Amino acid sequence: MAAALALAGRGRGQTAPNPNVGCVIVNHGVVIGRGWTQPGGRPHAEAMALEQAGDAARGATAYVTLEPCAHPSQRGPACSQSLIAAGVARVVAATGDPDPRTNGAGFAALRAAGIAVETGMGADAARRAMAGFLTRRALRRPHVTLKLATSLDGCIALVSGASRWITGDAARAHTHLERSRHEMILVGRGTFETDQPRLDVRLAGLEARSPRRALLTRGDPPQGWEGVRDPHAIGTLEDVDHLFVEGGATTASAFVADDLVDRLLLYRAPILIGHGKAALGDIGLERLDDAHGRWRLADTRMLGSDRLEVYERVRENGVSTAGRSS
Repeated sequence: MAAALALAGRGRGQTAPNPNVGCVIVNHGVVIGRGWTQPGGRPHAEAMALEQAGDAARGATAYVTLEPCAHPSQRGPACSQSLIAAGVARVVAATGDPDPRTNGAGFAALRAAGIAVETGMGADAARRAMAGFLTRRALRRPHVTLKLATSLDGCIALVSGASRWITGDAARAHTHLERSRHEMILVGRGTFETDQPRLDVRLAGLEARSPRRALLTRGDPPQGWEGVRDPHAIGTLEDVDHLFVEGGATTASAFVADDLVDRLLLYRAPILIGHGKAALGDIGLERLDDAHGRWRLADTRMLGSDRLEVYERVRENGVSTAGRSS
C-alpha cells in the first residue's frame, strides 16, 4: 500500500476533478503492475496497472488507494468491472470513494463477483494523499495550502517591502516543487503589483507542471491570469482541487480569517528583521483560547539553513489534509 500511495502522489495537481489514485498489483509476491491516475483524470490507476500486468493479473492482489469506481464513462470502463474481468482474486483498498456514483458500489460489485475485499489499510495516509479530491467532496471547495516565508521574528519583508530573498535556494526550490503539485496558485493585488511574480515552476523536468495563476481582485485580472473576487469564491473554480496561496499578508490573513486554510507551509529563515512587514494581519481572533487546538504539526525538516514546518488544520468534520511535505 505504501508503494500505491507513493504512486498516487505523482498525479497530485494533475487529475482534477478526478482523484489522484495509485495502484499496485502483486502476484506470488512479485509486483506485476503499477499505475497512477494520468493527467486529466484518465486512464485511471487501475487501468494502467492492469495493462502492465496483462494475463498475470489473474489470481493477483490489487492494492489501491481508493475504492475502484463503479460507474463507466465515455472515457473508459468502471475500474471495478475491469478488475473483475482481469480475474483479480483480492482487492485491498485504503478508503472508500465518497462520489455518490461509487460510494460502496465498487466494493459491492467486487464482492458479488467473488473477489475478496479488504479496506482500511493506510486509510489516513490515503486521505492525505487525496486531500484535494476529498476536500472538494466534503467542503465543496479546493484544498488550500498557505505558504509563508518568514524571518525568526515573523516578518515577510523589510518595512520598504523588499523581500528577495528571505529564504535560501533550497527552500525556494521546495516551493517550486509544491507549486507543481497544485492546479492553481493565488496571490493578492499587492504582491502582484510589487513583485510582478511569474509563479511558474522552475525545476528541471517539471516546467510543464506550472499551475494556473489567479489574482485575488474585484477588478479585471491581467492577461494570462484568472480573477477570484473573494476567498469564498474559490469554490467556483473549475478543475481546481489544490489551491496554493503564496501571498501577501493581506491575502493570507483573509484566507486564515475565513478558515479556508487546510495546510500551512512555514519556511523560517535564521534571520531577524525587526521593524518589518508581518506575515499576517488581523485574522479576527478575539480570545487567545480560540487560537489553541486549531493546528497540528505534521512535518518538519531543514532545507539548507532554513526550517520548514508543515501544519494541518484540525477539523471536526474529519476532512484530512495533506500533512507531509513533498
